[in-house]
Amino acid sequence: MNPAYTSTGADLVEGQRRIPLLLSRYAEALFWLARYMERVENLARILDVTDTFVRHGVDQSGWRSVIQINADEARFTEKYGTANAENVAEFYLVDRENPTSILSSLFAARENARTLRPLISTEMWSQINVFYNRVRGLTAADAAPSRVSGLCAYLKEQCQAHAGITDGTFYRDQSFAFYCIGKFIERGDQTSRLVDIKYHTLLPSAEDVGSAIDISQWHALLRAASGYQAYRRINPSYMTPASVAGFLLMNHSFPRSVTLCVRQIEIYLSQLSSGYGLRGAYAAQERLDELRAALMDQTIDQILARGLHEFLDWVQLQFIGLQNAMAQSFWRKPEMGQGQSQSQG
Repeated sequence: MNPAYTSTGADLVEGQRRIPLLLSRYAEALFWLARYMERVENLARILDVTDTFVRHGVDQSGWRSVIQINADEARFTEKYGTANAENVAEFYLVDRENPTSILSSLFAARENARTLRPLISTEMWSQINVFYNRVRGLTAADAAPSRVSGLCAYLKEQCQAHAGITDGTFYRDQSFAFYCIGKFIERGDQTSRLVDIKYHTLLPSAEDVGSAIDISQWHALLRAASGYQAYRRINPSYMTPASVAGFLLMNHSFPRSVTLCVRQIEIYLSQLSSGYGLRGAYAAQERLDELRAALMDQTIDQILARGLHEFLDWVQLQFIGLQNAMAQSFWRKPEMGQGQSQSQG
């Protein structure tokens, strides 16, 4: 039997009720549906914040850093050359040939949702389907600099609508655990990439420390992670590079911090292993334990002293290893990152 269609674990009996098996192909589709929708919202937020701060002359390196966060330098340069507002917005909003564009991610999310029609609610499917078809109809003119902010606001609202519909209608069994693991792996990885690129880009010269430009740059980083208000709740009177990096990486209450994402993944992996008897979760748990220990056993000052870039490179490799452990344990595919990736036609 094709392992993509085998179950993720043995039947379990809860009281007198038999818990149905989850097909491996459904587990994979759930994992990637969550990742692609999280990716769309994250990218829309980064584009929106970058557009605002570049237009106001705060961060002129912003468009290049968007490309660096997504590791798209070679692909972008080959097709567009100059990293300006027009080119970067088109590349990430409506370029069908760019596999990391919002349009491509939405297509992949919709195809995974199509596979999951027997599991997800009608509301979930309808919202994703309408959302994708709306974005599919966009042209380069819709990604013009004057329209980027409004378009990104729409994209974020639709992703948040998906999150709300999912929270309100998705049945809480092992399916939901796979969905949440995918979401928090993507979220933690994206936060680590954002901090890695922006931290060094925004480090000011000695004469700029504490200036209005310096403070605005750190505002931009926090807003790109949707964390400005949360940061100000615990740090109302100061903002330093170390405090911002520490907040985004190690805060236990901010929903997009790497530490909180790791804790959430740990909860759902534990549900798979202890609640549903899926022994394949153990390999992923071992990988996660190493990452959690690295975040818990040192301070942000110690990380900065040893090298933030090196640490974040290692964090990203751990997330890749966790992703691969999930694949090997539950859907047995060594190649990752494609999900449902048929041509958009």
